[in-house]
Amino acid sequence: QVQLVESGGGLVHAGGSLRLSCTASGRILIRNAMAWYRQAPGKERDLVARISTRGTIYYADSVKGRFTISRDNAKNTLYLQMNSLKPEDTAMYYCAALDSDYDPKGWGQGTQVTVSS
Repeated sequence: QVQLVESGGGLVHAGGSLRLSCTASGRILIRNAMAWYRQAPGKERDLVARISTRGTIYYADSVKGRFTISRDNAKNTLYLQMNSLKPEDTAMYYCAALDSDYDPKGWGQGTQVTVSS
């Protein structure tokens, strides 16, 4: 069973930074590609960034150059460093473990990020 716990969200002004963390149970990070998704009110849940088990990284165009995804397998933790935040980054952010097709197979409970203008 996939167990993921996100933390690090909060309220920041535009231009500020936050670092999200996702702590995983067992050997989830070592065995799976991992990703961050976000969902704003009334919108679909969208992929923000993804990192494979080999370290290959993908970013959505909207966050390229501002967000950085990383993993620390020794700490069983996935990170999302978010810089130059914009009001449109406001959303609930979710950590996910991915299957071999890069589809989510387990979610955390989410952490809220709110960026004020």
